[in-house]
Amino acid sequence: MIAKSGNVSKITTHVLQEMKLKGEKISMLTGYDFSMARLLDKAGIDVILVGDSASNVMAGYSSTLPITLDHMIYHASSVVRAVHRAFVVVDMPFGTYQGNWKEALSSAIRIMKESGADSVKLEGGVEIIESVERILSAGIPVMGHLGLTPQSIHKFGTYVVRATEEREARKLVEDSRLLEKAGCFSIVLEKIPAKLGEEVARNAKIPIIGIGAGSEVDGQVPVLHDMLGITMEFSPRFLRRYMNLSEDIVSAVQNYITDVKTLDFPNARERY
Repeated sequence: MIAKSGNVSKITTHVLQEMKLKGEKISMLTGYDFSMARLLDKAGIDVILVGDSASNVMAGYSSTLPITLDHMIYHASSVVRAVHRAFVVVDMPFGTYQGNWKEALSSAIRIMKESGADSVKLEGGVEIIESVERILSAGIPVMGHLGLTPQSIHKFGTYVVRATEEREARKLVEDSRLLEKAGCFSIVLEKIPAKLGEEVARNAKIPIIGIGAGSEVDGQVPVLHDMLGITMEFSPRFLRRYMNLSEDIVSAVQNYITDVKTLDFPNARERY
């Protein structure tokens, strides 16, 4: 009998594959630092993605492109030190794998050696397949990413839903098959029609994780700061906010400011 993921001491690619086989949905969130990753792991999250979205939510850039390999290793190392159970995936940043398999392999090896992460994630299909194959040949697990690929934002020119037209949808299906055949252990599908997400997940033997790809895929991966209501500027249809930490944090800080200025903090019980 296959154990439920909640009873597993450490999530691995094998455990994720078993979850796919028995129909147990995979919970995945982004994480970028020690303190938050420790809470995610304590809550029982299956997978933590150290996403290049750190460029947006941690560094304040308007896209994912500026973040560097050194930055990603720093964030990944912080997350890995906090985690005992969750499987940790690290985004390979823009410019570290496109068009040059030697640089891709070198970058992936650096991520694995210096951060201690469990795997890497790359955006794209046939265009980057040689890099995927070379990384896999080194024994490094690879997660694919298709659909809306934020590192290609200047090519797309917009963050609208992808693969709504037949030609792009067929390419996505073909790319998913290519990535699976190459040996990827999982693929993320971002912002595509739900029916297309369902089709890919149904035909794939590996877990298909969605972000705006409907409910019939094998798991979900929203950005943590969006889900917790820390960042409020981004409100796509697929986002469900489970908290409104933005208001709570602002209110708490305002209360602290008031207490300091009125000499209420520290009070007699809060002194030595």
